[in-house]
Amino acid sequence: MNVYDGQRIAAMLESHGLTQTEDISDADLIILNTCAVREKATNKVYSALGRIRCAKKESALFGIVGCVARESGADAFKRIPELNFVLGPQSYHKLPEIIKDPDTKLLNIDLGGLEKFDELPQITKSPTVAYIPIQEGCNHCCTYCIVPYTRGRELSRPYKDVINDVKNAANTGAIEICFLGQNVNGYKYTDENNKLYRLSDLIRETAKCPEIQRIRFTSSYPTEMTDDLIEMFGTEPKLLPFLNMPIQSGSPRILKLMNRPDDLNGYKNIVKKLKAVRPDIQISSDFIVGFPDENDSDFEETLNIAKEIKYINSYSFKYSPRPHTAAALMKNQISEQIKSVRLQKLDSQLNENQREFNTSCIGQEMLCLCEGPDKTGHHLLFRTPYMQQCIVAKPDYEISPLQKIKITDANKASLRGEIIK
Repeated sequence: MNVYDGQRIAAMLESHGLTQTEDISDADLIILNTCAVREKATNKVYSALGRIRCAKKESALFGIVGCVARESGADAFKRIPELNFVLGPQSYHKLPEIIKDPDTKLLNIDLGGLEKFDELPQITKSPTVAYIPIQEGCNHCCTYCIVPYTRGRELSRPYKDVINDVKNAANTGAIEICFLGQNVNGYKYTDENNKLYRLSDLIRETAKCPEIQRIRFTSSYPTEMTDDLIEMFGTEPKLLPFLNMPIQSGSPRILKLMNRPDDLNGYKNIVKKLKAVRPDIQISSDFIVGFPDENDSDFEETLNIAKEIKYINSYSFKYSPRPHTAAALMKNQISEQIKSVRLQKLDSQLNENQREFNTSCIGQEMLCLCEGPDKTGHHLLFRTPYMQQCIVAKPDYEISPLQKIKITDANKASLRGEIIK
């Protein structure tokens, strides 16, 4: 979501005559786009703001947008008095006001609705991978999650608006579409004729665009994996055989405390259904260790689900108390030392899963998407249909963005391959 917001902010400011620079000391306007999902991320924001304050030229305007802006509000001006603007994730379309009147300090952290999508100009040149938000906010209210506070309640964008964004991206260079939402598979929009549209309808219509070759979505919620969406994995070849479906914990007791679905059999049945319609599909997940009152037995259940599902790529974190969340007020908070030990054990299991799957890919031929050169300039970076990074020697001839790659080697983090001519 932040990648998308950054792209749209840049496009909006360019339409007002600004150009991008990588040099902070040369910039007239500096924007820090922020995430508040973990405490560490918020701390890094203020650390970065301190560095920017020292590095920028005196006349430069700077501020924060996104979830930390919403979380901090007017307090951000107290911590960093030199800030010129603090704009929440649904208010960054107001940045041109700063350009018009640089002497005004702008604070806007209202949740609002979907107005920013109407205000933003269309992108005139799309990246190869186009991120298309289809909703804002979330209604599930997991007890650890700050999103309902920073992004608000769940709102689905009009179906036609989303499809127009898809077509514009396809016409301006995109060959992969990634649908975004805090609860992306919960997308529901009813039009003026009382017709209900779901994520499966967006995928079906997007697949009709000949320019679009790959479709994916993130992040999904288990109970929103409806049968119509599961069936899409079996009927639409452009939909990648890869799904991020966070489970967070393998303990039903902890899941209940998290206000997450605690029916592990229901979760496992979804995975079985997906593999029945698309045998080559692979699953990734998110995990939180050290949630309040988590004991050794709860943690062992998390290790067991990681072993059983064999997630090929996962994000795992120590529980981080966030303001405005119920879990931050719970008793029996877990010590950082115990969290660290548990995270290390879980990461060891997840790394083993990832290494095992990567190794199983050796010898396979995959249609992969080129992301561009690596830092050395001697190799190209590709993404497989399972979102693995594949490193390939840069050829001495032009290639198309999609290439068939033969996987020749693998480690935990990435693959090696060669282009099949």
